[in-house]
Amino acid sequence: MAKQLFRNYNFDFDKNERKMIATFAKQVIRQTEGNNKYYQENKAFNSIMLKVNENGETVKLTKDEFYKLKNQLEINVKHLEKKMDKSWFFMKWVYKSLYSNYRSMLKNYFEG
Repeated sequence: MAKQLFRNYNFDFDKNERKMIATFAKQVIRQTEGNNKYYQENKAFNSIMLKVNENGETVKLTKDEFYKLKNQLEINVKHLEKKMDKSWFFMKWVYKSLYSNYRSMLKNYFEG
């Protein structure tokens, strides 16, 4: 199979996915603001948050924004898997919904 030369970075997120991505971006911004080491991540997630909060149907991400969001979602999925393995029943139940939402977004929009 030939490698795809150009990739489309336009996404049609539903209302819940937009809200999750906006919340996720705010969380990353809060954790990285004030540290010059994470300037690029902060800038990318600020842009992602603005684009997701717009009222337009399609979210157009740049290549950099796409890969930063994808990598952070993958890291969060791995972290949640570890947390669920070590936690008790109630906390597994709490983490399960977040894990399944992140996993479905990765599968639907960021794989392939």
